[in-house]
Amino acid sequence: MNPLLQPARFGELRLANRVVMAPMTRSRADSAAVPTPVMIDYYAQRASSGLIVAEGTSPSADGLGYCRTPAIYNQQQIDAWRQVTEAVHAAGGQIVLQLMHCGRVATEHNKPAGSRTVAPSAVRAEVQLFTDAVGMADTEQPEALSREEIRQIIGEYRQAALNAREAGFDGVELHCTSGYLPMQFMSQNANQRTDEYGGSADNRVRFALEVLQAMAEAIGPGRVGVRFCPGNKFNDIADGDPAATFEALLRGLDGLNLAYLHIMRAHTRKVDAFAQARAAFSGPLIVNDGFEPDSAEQIVADGLADAVSFGRHFIANPDLVARISGRLPLAEFDRHTLYSPGPEGYSDYPTADAGSLEELS
Repeated sequence: MNPLLQPARFGELRLANRVVMAPMTRSRADSAAVPTPVMIDYYAQRASSGLIVAEGTSPSADGLGYCRTPAIYNQQQIDAWRQVTEAVHAAGGQIVLQLMHCGRVATEHNKPAGSRTVAPSAVRAEVQLFTDAVGMADTEQPEALSREEIRQIIGEYRQAALNAREAGFDGVELHCTSGYLPMQFMSQNANQRTDEYGGSADNRVRFALEVLQAMAEAIGPGRVGVRFCPGNKFNDIADGDPAATFEALLRGLDGLNLAYLHIMRAHTRKVDAFAQARAAFSGPLIVNDGFEPDSAEQIVADGLADAVSFGRHFIANPDLVARISGRLPLAEFDRHTLYSPGPEGYSDYPTADAGSLEELS
């Protein structure tokens, strides 16, 4: 029996299989960061996965950075997300919400009026972002967070976890990579603080750990996961010793009893992220980045991971689990429609022919 198709329990999450849908920004929310009806179809179509990790969703207006990405800080957003979770649950699936605060990776053209762009230090990210209003735009100069403001943001994450549960999500995942706020705290170029949140690796991972602790206290640690990628340079991030930073994070995770650690393949040869995570993290481990069904099956069979998450394969294959089970070919996704509004290249990918599934079952 394919180990990917075996059930698992990650904390309070009960997975029908070990094929996880990775979180992917798809820019289908409306301009008020409210999930749209097409998102209901998209996620429900993929409910056969053992676990869906829904796309990066902001805990606050200040946390928004990209165009047409969702949030979960007001009732309209909560109610819209509830329609998504109800559809996924009706189809037999489990779904958690990834919480993503963009921090300094933001432009005013993608944020509500009156919101702020904040970061550990007043250091601008040297990147540009797409906007519907003006095309490509520079990121904003961020305001450095005070200690009190850090506590407020931790409180926003806590409330977002509670809001996610109100919306019907089975749990939450902290987006702790790709150059967003938690990783900005961890990086040596974005974080130039001299207080307890800056300097040493243990200090730089403090913010992420305090967020995780707050969310775990709010909704239970068995419903909280975290995603990380050592050495990820996306969005102008620099870390001279990613292995040490990862080690400090893993030390801090010990004893939190989280539902899982979702680890991406390291973006540097200096770190074997999967081996380091397996050695130091005692809970369930989800691995990600570049896996095909065969290599995913092997890493779970070898005991090096408990589940594998797929991104691009879930875009074009809403029935990915059935295709893996039947060893059917996988469809390719259209890169041109990754972030365009509407159902095209989003919720209109077909499933495999039912006859082919029956023939190979």
